[in-house]
Amino acid sequence: MRHGSSIDLSLLRQGAHSASIATLQRNMGEGARIVDFCIPCNPYFPTPEMFAELSANLESILKYYPSSAETITKQLCSALGLHPQTVAMANGSTELITWIDHLLIKESVAIPIPTFGRWTDQPLETGKRVDMYPLQEADNYQLDLDDYARFIRQRGSRVAVICNPNNPDGGYIPRREILRFVDMLHDLDLVVIDESFIDFVDQERQPSVAAEAGIRTNMLVLKSLGKNFGLHGIRFGYMVANPALATKIGGALPKWNLNSLAETVVHMIKDHEAEYRESLRRLSRDRMRMADELTRVPGLTVWPSQGNFLLVKLGPGWDGVELRNFLISRYGIYVRECGNKLGMTSQYLRFVVRPPEDVVRLVDGMHAYGRYLHSEGMMHVESEIESADLIVHPASRGALTNGTGVHAVIR
Repeated sequence: MRHGSSIDLSLLRQGAHSASIATLQRNMGEGARIVDFCIPCNPYFPTPEMFAELSANLESILKYYPSSAETITKQLCSALGLHPQTVAMANGSTELITWIDHLLIKESVAIPIPTFGRWTDQPLETGKRVDMYPLQEADNYQLDLDDYARFIRQRGSRVAVICNPNNPDGGYIPRREILRFVDMLHDLDLVVIDESFIDFVDQERQPSVAAEAGIRTNMLVLKSLGKNFGLHGIRFGYMVANPALATKIGGALPKWNLNSLAETVVHMIKDHEAEYRESLRRLSRDRMRMADELTRVPGLTVWPSQGNFLLVKLGPGWDGVELRNFLISRYGIYVRECGNKLGMTSQYLRFVVRPPEDVVRLVDGMHAYGRYLHSEGMMHVESEIESADLIVHPASRGALTNGTGVHAVIR
């Protein structure tokens, strides 16, 4: 598939987050098909049968009011084995991050970077001090919990955040180590464990620490149902904490903050648990195969991941912005270029795990980009260095730039 100039590439350069699939499809025109390696979504769930069930009931789902958030939360807790007094549901995990910032982060928050951008952007927007702890490529972006705890003490941070697995590298910290870290920082105002991608972990049988959150005084666990269930468009997530924290957040949320589609899916969870578990097994196999296929691309570095995505670093002479534009324009493939993530440059990309046939297409497109670079290098003369269309090498860009003037502290 070649899309040529049918897409406005400026759509890919707006803001800190990726353009939506709906925006890109509208821009590319009727019949355009985008292979989405950008948005971290479960490709195997819901099943076609579940979508058919949703379609059959769509009129009543859209026509009538949903139940209250309290009622939907009780149903979710029944399906997941959680106590309703320890859970608050919201219109996506990002809404919960917003309320956590407004209600629970008073002055400062520590966060390893690179990570999910709302954990740095949201408190910066409300004038909090964000103490950024840079993960190192030389350490394979692994988080040293003891060193991170020392950093938190040195900075005097009152809130600590860990994303586990981390986005964009997929690094995972074992359950026992997370609990040890929380206990080390029992005197902080809050310790947040963002488990948005925890269901994709296959390193441990029971990786989540959510069940422990309800009995600790300053621990909060964040979950994203959209990422796990492959339904980003519904916008639903939840948090688990002791009843006092859960009530504080839940009490600030609107009574009808969840829609009828979210309620319908919550009621379907129990009936389709087997299909969900199978989707995770398939995705785990695909992740291993995809990592193997990507290592065949010359110069590409692929990090091991426990998420449903893989972080890669491009070889010398390759640039993520140009590769992203090349892939979507010529192959209809949408990828996440990481140049706007704190702690990264455009030499890094994050690829969502997809079925093997889509991976073949991605690898073909990357090989084609390599040939394109080679042919361009052979054809152009030295005077072309002046051209604005040449690749801007990552070495010429700052890896950690804030530029907002607000409080951001880097280790």
